Amino acid sequence: MKKKLEQYFEFGTLGTNWRTEIIAGLTTFTTMSYIIFLCPSIMVETGMPYSALFIATCISAGVGSILMGAYARFPIALAPGMGLTAYFTYAVVLGMGVSWQTALGAVFISGVVFIFLTVVGIRKMIVSAIPAEMYAAVSTGIGLFIAFIGLQKSGIIVPHPTTLVTMGNLGTPSTLLSIFCLFLIGALLARGIRGAILIGIVVTMGVGCIFNITDLHGHSFSYSEIGLTAFRLDIPGALRLGVAEIIFTFLFIDMFDNIGTLIAVGKRGGLFNSSNQIPRVNRILASDAVATIVGSVAGTSTVVSYIESAAGVVAGGKTGVVAIVTGLLFVAALFLAPLVGVIPIAVTAPALIIVGSLMVAQIGEIKWSVPDIAIPAFLTMITIPLTFSIANGLALGFMAFTVLRVLTGRYREVNFLMYVMTALLVAKVLYQA
Repeated sequence: MKKKLEQYFEFGTLGTNWRTEIIAGLTTFTTMSYIIFLCPSIMVETGMPYSALFIATCISAGVGSILMGAYARFPIALAPGMGLTAYFTYAVVLGMGVSWQTALGAVFISGVVFIFLTVVGIRKMIVSAIPAEMYAAVSTGIGLFIAFIGLQKSGIIVPHPTTLVTMGNLGTPSTLLSIFCLFLIGALLARGIRGAILIGIVVTMGVGCIFNITDLHGHSFSYSEIGLTAFRLDIPGALRLGVAEIIFTFLFIDMFDNIGTLIAVGKRGGLFNSSNQIPRVNRILASDAVATIVGSVAGTSTVVSYIESAAGVVAGGKTGVVAIVTGLLFVAALFLAPLVGVIPIAVTAPALIIVGSLMVAQIGEIKWSVPDIAIPAFLTMITIPLTFSIANGLALGFMAFTVLRVLTGRYREVNFLMYVMTALLVAKVLYQA
């Protein structure tokens, strides 16, 4: 049985083993476990009960990640997306006055549309249409993005009214703990120690306990409360014409965020095939779509591929076992909520900084001496972190790539779908304006 599993997950071909994959799964879960509490704390403002949201988050992340690992065999974990969770709460429910039941119906419909687009091969065609020159730019931009998030969450950088950001107070206990974790993980990586990120997080947790920095307070709930959100989605309400914009936004942002994550994680882990394509991409996209449907039925926002999965790839993970381990830990979190609750952002944030710094290594693959490659690549890289959106970075980068190719008379070199995507992106920008 063990040998068959190793063959199924291609351990020999990818040069990995069970210990490496399990550690990578633990690492991925540790770096993204904050979502278990952060997502419910945002969505509770819609009037949905916190306990039900907690359970729905664990279920959707668990099912989605396990499906991704077992069916698609790719080391990407899934969970409700933070950007779309904020959009669901603040723009749709609180801003537009749409009920959370109707908003869940919109999420469900977007998942069904995703499956259709995947089955007919359109999503795969979109991924294949992205120019090879843009892969490294997307990976680098996302690396800068998650490093920026890590610096912000750790308190190393803080908002400033004039300069937008500035140096934070490095003397606060939580920031000092983050800096300690950052240097510890960096030193372990430099010494070539496997599982450096996970070891650094665990050791820092211990230091935080010793100095009373780590919050040991857990969360209690009743499992029966899942019934307060499960199967409460209003699909007929979401089919009304006035909700079409919401469905499109869920669909659009999820599609491009997932494409960006696939490129970044696949590039960092060396998981592209000889044709510079992501293997089993249809299975990957189908897993994401099914997870979104499961999430909407359980009672949470759109489920997406998480860029924190790069932490597991950096730890050596290369197969779907990483995602399966992560998914099982999300399920276990339902029963170990007090334990999961002690992982503070101050400890996981340094892992994001480290992973971001490693992903920037892809920048060397960009032909900086060629303006019509360098400019779109730079705009993609810089816009992703500064707008706090992978989708926005892809939008500006794609538009720049297409427009420059047309203006330089090289329009025949642009894939037809790139023109379609560029037109949609321009329409989206104009509509938002």
